Amino acid sequence: MKIFTVPAIAAALFAALSFGLLYCAEPANDNPEYKLQPTDVINITVHGQPDLTTKTRITADGYITFPLLGKVKVQDITVRELEQKLKELLEKDYLVNAQVVIFIEEYRSRQVSVIGEVNNPGKYDIPDEREITIMQAIAMAGGFTKHADTTKTKVMRSEGGEKKNIVVNAKDITEKGEKDKDVGLKADDIVVVPESFF
Repeated sequence: MKIFTVPAIAAALFAALSFGLLYCAEPANDNPEYKLQPTDVINITVHGQPDLTTKTRITADGYITFPLLGKVKVQDITVRELEQKLKELLEKDYLVNAQVVIFIEEYRSRQVSVIGEVNNPGKYDIPDEREITIMQAIAMAGGFTKHADTTKTKVMRSEGGEKKNIVVNAKDITEKGEKDKDVGLKADDIVVVPESFF
């Protein structure tokens, strides 16, 4: 029978844990559909052009300043789309076969508020790179109270200076399985669950 010493066991555990951490780690741009937003911090490199390496925070109006190109609009496009955009702009006047690589180093803090007839009303973080739905936000807030009117759940949203109200019948989602009604939320949305009077 093979006997393992304490140091050997410790080394094996360390190796296993290290492998697990490395295996589970997600790349910085894990979600290719994520669209860049103000205050995101991105790192841009151009192969063979170290002077163009740039780490920058996206401005509140959705721009970055990049060497040679000046201000470039980047809000609401994916990393892949921005790589292609910068490639085309650089090749137009400055470089031949520009190879642009972009990583997101820091995501802006994104939150939604859930108020009204939920068990734990408050503000909740939207995970980096992912979107959440109205039902996921309500679950984060502890679910509906027994007094909730689940047929008139509302999402209040400000977009482009305009305020929108989106009414969702959560009962159709939970009882009828109509998942297409489970609205995706955006940063700063407010979910309001009214009280039932019946």
